[in-house]
Formats: sequence, structure tokens, C-alpha cells
Amino acid sequence: MTPAILSTARTPWKAVVGGSIGNLVEWYDWFVYASFATYFAGAFFPHGNPTAQLLNTAGIFAVGFFMRPIGGWLLGRYADRRGRKAALTLTVTLMSVSAVLIAVAPTYRQVGYAGAGVLLVARLLQGLSVGGEYAASATYLTEASAPGRRGFAASFQYVSMTLGQLTGLGLQIVLQHTMSSADLHAYGWRIPFIVGSIGAAVIFWLRRNLVETEAYTEAETDSPAQRGTLRRLLQHKREFALVMALTMGGTVAYYTYTTYLTKYLSNTVGLSKNDAALVSFCALTVFMLLQPLAGALSDRIGRRPLLIAFGIGATLGTVPLMTTLSHTGTFGGALLLTVAALVIVTGYTSINAVVKAELFPTQIRALGVALPYALATALFGGTAEYVALWFKDAGHESGYYWYVSGLAAVSLTVYLTMRETSNTELSAADQPAASVGAAA
Repeated sequence: MTPAILSTARTPWKAVVGGSIGNLVEWYDWFVYASFATYFAGAFFPHGNPTAQLLNTAGIFAVGFFMRPIGGWLLGRYADRRGRKAALTLTVTLMSVSAVLIAVAPTYRQVGYAGAGVLLVARLLQGLSVGGEYAASATYLTEASAPGRRGFAASFQYVSMTLGQLTGLGLQIVLQHTMSSADLHAYGWRIPFIVGSIGAAVIFWLRRNLVETEAYTEAETDSPAQRGTLRRLLQHKREFALVMALTMGGTVAYYTYTTYLTKYLSNTVGLSKNDAALVSFCALTVFMLLQPLAGALSDRIGRRPLLIAFGIGATLGTVPLMTTLSHTGTFGGALLLTVAALVIVTGYTSINAVVKAELFPTQIRALGVALPYALATALFGGTAEYVALWFKDAGHESGYYWYVSGLAAVSLTVYLTMRETSNTELSAADQPAASVGAAA
């Protein structure tokens, strides 16, 4: 039976929704771990210094990132060999299992450090899943869209990712206003993980109805042994290094102003946990709405101008923004500065997925996006929160601002020297070195 094929003659909304919506539950689960850590940190570690407890949970959060390269390799290879649809279905299944594990994990009082062990296993599964989800989703959205609409379509990856974060934050705000602090610390923190596992089941059903992309179906004429292999990926060393370098500054900035922000607003700025969550919610809503606008703009003017704008803004703006934010004790001031930071980050987030997908040929596109991205994110994004807390615990919190600025400067040099990718053809026979700069 001939499989259904998705044509790229237009941007089919069913494909955009199906390819991106899994990011919602993936990143909802990923994000609620970070945003609810202040409530469950004491459940898995001995009582003592709250910052030390957060460091322990942040350490487990960071360990999950180091599974992402493994997930990027295994699931990127799987997506190139078995199809984008199959990989998208598998990743959301893994995320559902990890959410259930966290929801039922026993506490330190019940089983000692064994509860933290369950938490660690769940985070490893989450890392494995997200390592493959990013590439499978980016590849599917890029291949499913017409050349002049790829930036717009791929931007919905971060729309759905942000919507997942907003859902987690929204649930946190609701729970904060309907449950006592004692109940949230005792058992309320488990609720969002139960919700996440249910959401994953719904997304699994939706993704089973996706159709495969035309570009991947064309590539199926190749022998499976030629698709998704490290040997073939290493024939594109320059693109591999390019993905790592252009991701470096973007990922640390993204995680600074999203997952770490609520802790920063409460621990450093001095806002209440409720106000910190509300600032994040409002700022992320603006951020989400900006993604398709910036993605569509990149289809008109190219990807590099947006990346360069982000690089300049993050390099020059991080230190003054974070310094000013640390001395802003009002809700309005914190919201304004956070939105300003996320506007800068939009130059990276709205198009980074499509840029990476446009660098590689179809036969290794998912693996080419997944592995170098996952490595860079594990090294710089996954450790962002831990590094920030380490600087704070050492009494030199401003050192973290310079750290973010320095990584952004490295990425900026890449944006200034890289080729434009928006006019790259995505057919199975394309070679990226020849197609970059060719007419679409």
C-alpha cells in the first residue's frame, strides 16, 4: 500500500498543527519541572538551605540535557530511516512515560534518595525524548511547507513550545490561587505532571493521523543503510559545527529568560512567587505571538538579518537588562524588561529550526539537526540554570550576565559569516553546499 504523501505546494495547516503540537506537551512537561521545582525540591532532598535544594534539582534538570545528544542521535537516525511521522509519535510516548514517573515518585521521607533516583530516570527519559522531538518537528515542519513559507511554518515550533510553557505557568497560577502553599509543597506539585501524561495521550492520537512529507518519501528510494548514518553526517562537518555555534548563544539566552526566569524574579528581584509566575506568563504570551511574525519576516528578508539582530541585542543588551532587572522591585518594571529581553531572543527562536533543517540534505536532515543542536543545548542551555545558581550561591551573580553575553558574542560571529539558507531547495537530491544561494 502506497503511504500518504504530504505535498509542499502550500503550507497545510493540518501538518503545521500536527507537526508542532507535540512540542506543547513535550515542553509543558519539560517546563513544569523547572517552574514547580521550588515546590518539590524539598520533597526529594534533606531539609536545609533552599538554594542548595534548588541546586540539587537543577543538577538533575541539567543531567536530563545530557541525554539529549543520545536522543538526538537515536531518534534523529530513526526519523531519517523510518520517517518523520514515526519519530514524532515515539517522542511523545517517551515524554508521557516520564511525566507519569514524576507524578508518582516517592519522597525523601518515604524512601530516602530512591525518590530522587526515580526523578533522575524520568528526567533522562525526558532528555531522550526532547532530543529527538526538536529535530523531528523542525524537519517535518520545514519539509511540509512551500519554500516561501518555511520560516512562517517552522516558527510554530516555538509557538507550541511556548504554549506548553504558558499552559504550565497558567496551571501554576491557578494552583497558587486555589491551594495553600503547604498543600502545593506536600502534593499539589504532582498535579501538573498528571495533566502532562494525559495530554501526551491526546497528542499521540493526533500524530498517528499525520502523513509523511514528500521530501522524505523521495529519499526512500535510497538504501536504508545510506540514511541517518553518522558516516554520512560527518561528510557535512562544516554544517555540523555551524549548527553548534549558532545554537550556543541562542539556547543560553532562551533558557535564561524562560525556565530560569521565575526563580530569578523570586530569588533575586524579590517578587513573590505568584507575581514572578504572572510576569513570566504575560511575557511569554507576547513572545509566543511574535514567533510567526518574525518567521514570516524571514521568508521576505532572509534568516541572517534576524539572527544578526539577536546576536547584537544579546551581546550588548544582556548585562544592562539583567542588572536593571535585578534592581526592579515592581511587577510592571519586571514585565517590561522581560518582554524586551524576549523580543531580542525572538530573532533566534523564530527561525533557528528552519535554518538548521535547510543546511542538510533529506537523507540526514533529522540527524543533522538533532545531534549538533542537542550537544550545544546540553552544554549551554541545559546548564544555564545551574550556572546561574552557582554564580548566585558564590556571591557573584553578575558574572552570569557576562557569561550569557559572551556566548551570544560567539554566535554573533557565526551569524555574520554564515550563508543565507532561505533559498535552499529541500528535494532528496539536493546537496546543501550547492543549493545555498541558489534560486528557490
